[in-house]
Amino acid sequence: MKIIDLAAEHEEIYCQCLEEWSDEIKEAGNHKRLWYERAKDQGLRVKLALDDKGTVAGMIQYLPIEHSPAAGAGLHFILCIWVHGYKQGRGNFQKKGMGTALLEAAEADAKELGASGMAAWGVALPFWMRASWFRKHGYKKADKLGMMVLMWKPFGAETKAPTWIRPKKKPQPEAGKVVVTGLLNGWCPAMSMVHERARRAAAELDPRVEFREVSTADRDVFLEWGMTDALFIDGKAVRSGPPPKYEKIKKKIDRKLKKL
Repeated sequence: MKIIDLAAEHEEIYCQCLEEWSDEIKEAGNHKRLWYERAKDQGLRVKLALDDKGTVAGMIQYLPIEHSPAAGAGLHFILCIWVHGYKQGRGNFQKKGMGTALLEAAEADAKELGASGMAAWGVALPFWMRASWFRKHGYKKADKLGMMVLMWKPFGAETKAPTWIRPKKKPQPEAGKVVVTGLLNGWCPAMSMVHERARRAAAELDPRVEFREVSTADRDVFLEWGMTDALFIDGKAVRSGPPPKYEKIKKKIDRKLKKL
């Protein structure tokens, strides 16, 4: 195993979250690439894990917390850590210590950059980005928002715990139309996939369906809404994790149409 910094030769694979083999990932468009080009100027750091054959098998991305969905000072925030775990594509590399190696490398890098600690989002349920996994690596809970647990590890005694930035508003329904609103940041292809599926479904249904995109890549817009990525149909939030299929999104919109 080898941990390296992201280089130009691996950028395209990284922007597809190591799933360039998947037809589904293509539905996400180029939002991750556009986000990456912006985030590099905001202090984004990316490290990759390679196996003994040089295959890219895992990744971690992190940046100053000031550009994350959490509030805090002096911390770096882990947006994602992922070791490829599917049999398809490049194969399953989990349970080999790559996640731990990536996390340790990111923490060491953050310390060298002068960070006072590390924060990460975790899920309370036992699947991807598990809060319990971070807990095993010395992290503790700082805040909770639904199933999203904000985990953190201070590097010094004076470090203050971060908090989630909470949702502040949602779109309102309008008479005579179905309004589909997509909040999009671009950092996560899975969320971009949901966004693009909703856009396509709205365009294919009826002129009375209006799709509205809200770009939370603008920090002020994000702070106005308090969410990086979300999908609403007539003001009602659609659960986006795991990403709903195109057909499911289209049926939800169609049901609203029939009620007009």
